[in-house]
Amino acid sequence: MSRLSLSDIYRIAVPGDPRLRPDGSAVAYTVTTADRESDENRSEIWLAAPGDGPRRLTGGPRDSSPRWSPDGRSLAYLRPVDGKPQLHLLPMDGGEPRVLTAASLGAGAAVWSPDGRSIAYSAPCGDLDPHAPVVADRLEYKADGTGLLRGLTVHVFVVEVETGETRQVTSGDFHAGEPSWSPDGRRLAFTASMEADRDLVAGGAVYSVDVSGGEPERLTGADVVCAGAWWLGERLLVVGYAGEPVGHARLFELGTDGLVEVKTGLDRNIMVGAPGYPGAVPQLAGEDLIFCARDGGFTHLYRAPGEKIVGGNQVISGVSAAAGRIAYVAATPYSAGDVYIADLPATRAEGPSGGTPAVSGTAADGTAADGTAADGTADTALAATRLSDHTLPDVELFTPRSRTFTAPDGTPVEGFVLRDETLTESGPLLLDAHGGPHNAWAPVFDGVHLYHQVLVARGWTVLTVNPRGSDGYGEAFYTAALGAWGIADTGDFLSPIDELVDEGVADPERLAVTGYSYGGYVSCWLPTQTDRFKAAIPGGCVSDLVSMAGTSDAGHFLKTHECRGDIAADIAAQSPMTHVARVTTPTLLLHGDADDRCPVGQAEQWFAALRERGVPVRLVRYPGGSHLFILNGRPSHRVDYNERIVEWLEQWIPVDGTPVSPS
Repeated sequence: MSRLSLSDIYRIAVPGDPRLRPDGSAVAYTVTTADRESDENRSEIWLAAPGDGPRRLTGGPRDSSPRWSPDGRSLAYLRPVDGKPQLHLLPMDGGEPRVLTAASLGAGAAVWSPDGRSIAYSAPCGDLDPHAPVVADRLEYKADGTGLLRGLTVHVFVVEVETGETRQVTSGDFHAGEPSWSPDGRRLAFTASMEADRDLVAGGAVYSVDVSGGEPERLTGADVVCAGAWWLGERLLVVGYAGEPVGHARLFELGTDGLVEVKTGLDRNIMVGAPGYPGAVPQLAGEDLIFCARDGGFTHLYRAPGEKIVGGNQVISGVSAAAGRIAYVAATPYSAGDVYIADLPATRAEGPSGGTPAVSGTAADGTAADGTAADGTADTALAATRLSDHTLPDVELFTPRSRTFTAPDGTPVEGFVLRDETLTESGPLLLDAHGGPHNAWAPVFDGVHLYHQVLVARGWTVLTVNPRGSDGYGEAFYTAALGAWGIADTGDFLSPIDELVDEGVADPERLAVTGYSYGGYVSCWLPTQTDRFKAAIPGGCVSDLVSMAGTSDAGHFLKTHECRGDIAADIAAQSPMTHVARVTTPTLLLHGDADDRCPVGQAEQWFAALRERGVPVRLVRYPGGSHLFILNGRPSHRVDYNERIVEWLEQWIPVDGTPVSPS
């Protein structure tokens, strides 16, 4: 067995988007890999079933979003045609796939009608002439990963499966979310914000429209900011926010008197899944509503009203239910993701305190995690069958150890220590801060931060902390840093380091800090508060909240809802740039050139300010890289990102006094 190397990025396969065949007999899912030769990410669709090894259904290189027809005889999926994703239909009884759509700017994932005769999808509309002047009347004129929108809007379309006849169902000056069919197949529900000042006032409502088109009917009021809506049988379920779009996302059901919250019995955030964020959309398993939520660093699967059915040391990122079964993708300490299938328990037995027992999935090594979770539920074992094996068989991974640290005000803060447990002496420590700020670290192998494993193999300790603002610890903790970025959570980062120094784990003279997005902000902020870090590596950073408010595609939201302040006072106080004169830490800045969420100017400002002050600093820009390039950008860029982190740390904090180049 060997230790992980950075070149292993080309061997890591990550499954996603599992979809159970309607009869529950098999699971279609995507497998994403990094291709060294083309310097692109490959995505293929695979099929697996209990007792039958996984087999590849499509050859890629960019196939995604598998969706079964109601009768299970066809599989719709997305594949580029002339560079634009189009819907294809694959007959499961044999034959070649056929192209179903010819959307000018590409189609979205298929949403089958109940009778299987039609497919709804969302797609962009407009003219993206790169040479036309860009005219903006609202702040929403650009989006990370897309760039300048040039008047582009997203709308709902319906295509007839037999003929390929396509019609546009919605139109107008708004963006329609992914559609969902009513049970009778006559209407489509979607979320949208149609207010004139929607760029200034956060909103989102559920609308319904006839499948033949017409004026959408608004179904919800202004009391809930709706983020997604799904017809689940006769029930219309909504995920949204009560009032202001901060704090936990909640589940609602549309009744005769409007939206009524679905009581989960949990002080937890509903996780519907997004790039960089685990979870899955709520759905029905038989007559039961199932949903994902974070508990501590892990993301688990629950059955309303609050029974955990897949827990343990896992992060769930994709769930599908059919015919009394569930399929899901789970990352564990040993794998970046594998596909599991299990029979859903039909009854809820009484738990130890009159509640219901939770059920946990088995980990990649075949063991089940037991005990009491942070959300108060207990875990028992669910007999889940692993359908795929994406572990690296010849690589021995270091596994994180969970710790509860104490912040200066007495607040417990969870962290994870990744370390070679055979070491007996103190050594260099890297603090890695997560993004969001409402994301969370989990002690599982993620396949992105490969430098963690490489550094630990070279004698480092890597500390990841879930400070105030992190998801998975209740809403009060989730909202504790609103209006106090850096201010509220500085002690949450520094106190765990103090404890590890006192325990002889970390050498106080060999400390470093890194992080991405909000973690990039933290990597700029902490060196303004202390000189104890000998190296800093902000990625996708935020250095100046004042300029960020006017240049980010989410700037107004951050200013108004996250930082909650007057630009001239409160926001400036939370900005690292205000305190840059204190910084002496050698700093490496890593940033995507096409980042519209944390624009590259944030790195440029920090670079210029440190350079002018004589602080050792280097700026690395990744051409074409959006904010998520470290997740889905060019493989060569992702490898380079990891390599440069290791090189910078060992330049300024060598383990044995001699810098070492990464493999």
